[in-house]
Amino acid sequence: MFYFDPLYLVFALPALLLAFYAQFRVQSAYRRYSQRANWQGISGLEAARYLLSSAGLGHVRVEGTPGQLTDHYDPRTKTLRLSPQVAHSRSVAALGIVAHEVGHAMQDAQAYAPLRLRTGLVPAVNLGSWLGPILFLVGFLMRAPSLAWAGVLFFAGSAVFALITLPVELNASGRALQMLRATGLVTGGQEIEGVKSVLNAAALTYVAALAQALSTLLYYVFLLTGFSRDE
Repeated sequence: MFYFDPLYLVFALPALLLAFYAQFRVQSAYRRYSQRANWQGISGLEAARYLLSSAGLGHVRVEGTPGQLTDHYDPRTKTLRLSPQVAHSRSVAALGIVAHEVGHAMQDAQAYAPLRLRTGLVPAVNLGSWLGPILFLVGFLMRAPSLAWAGVLFFAGSAVFALITLPVELNASGRALQMLRATGLVTGGQEIEGVKSVLNAAALTYVAALAQALSTLLYYVFLLTGFSRDE
C-alpha cells in the first residue's frame, strides 16, 4: 500500500518554496513592466526582427506560439517563437523577453558549447525524467537495489540538464542586456532596471528547477543508502 513519506518534505520543501517564490517574482516583474511602455514604442515582434538583423541572424524565422510566457528559441529549426502578449506588446518586459530569446539565437549561431550540450541532452532527459522514478519505485518496492539505482541514474540526467541550463540562461540574459544597450532599444536607468528585473526573475526559476531536481535525487539516494544498510 502506498503512503506519503513525511521525510520527503525535508528534502523537497525548501526547493518547492523557492519554486513558488520564483514564480511569484516572474509574475510580479512581468505584470509590472508589461504595463510600462518602452521609450522607443517598439513592439516585441518589431524588436525581435530588429535585433536579429543587427546580430546578422536574418535567417532566423520569427513565429507566434500560443500561451503566456511561452516564448522560446528552437535551435533545431532556427525559429524564434513569441507569445501573443509579447509579440504585440510595446512594453519594457517585452523587450527583455525578446532580447533574451535572441540571445539564445546568438548562442546557437556561435556554437555556444553549453547550449549545444543542453540541446543534445533533451531526448535522454525526456526519457529519464519519467522512466527514472518508475524504475526507482519498482526497484525499491521489490527490494531490487540494482533496478532502483538504475532509476536514480536515469533521473540524474534531469539534475545535470538543470545544471547545464543555468549558464545557458544567464549567458542569454547577459547578451540581451548588451544588445539592448548597444542598439539603443533601452535608454535610461529605469528601462534597464526593468529589463534586469524581468530577466533576473526568470533566472531564479532555473535555479529553483535545479534545486527541485537535486532535492529529489538526494531523497532517492538517501532512501537507497538506508535500504542497503538494512539488507
